[in-house]
Amino acid sequence: MLKSIQARKNKLRAKRKARVRGKVFGSATLPRVSVFKSNKYFYAQVIDDNASATIASVDGKKAGLKATREDVKTLAKTLAESLSSKGIDTVVFDRNGYLYHGVVASFADALRDAGIKL
Repeated sequence: MLKSIQARKNKLRAKRKARVRGKVFGSATLPRVSVFKSNKYFYAQVIDDNASATIASVDGKKAGLKATREDVKTLAKTLAESLSSKGIDTVVFDRNGYLYHGVVASFADALRDAGIKL
């Protein structure tokens, strides 16, 4: 891929990310779930923006899971168990500039299926 095309894609994603982050804010009672996906792996963390602290996280690389729809469902179940043990049942979803389809949508749906309200 040409460098100019990749630079344009990165710039557009940064604009989408800033637009989403302007509307989504996490607190201790209603934390924010932020996702990141690379070509190989998927990561998610639950953040309290008031305290600037990470409450829980899952790492697809450490778990040995790829960024596929099936593996992401396993990560979502793991994150939901971690959140429910901390007494959190409602979160705000931050798609981090990614379009809500494919792996990102599969992760959100799996969180809902595991009992976390988005």
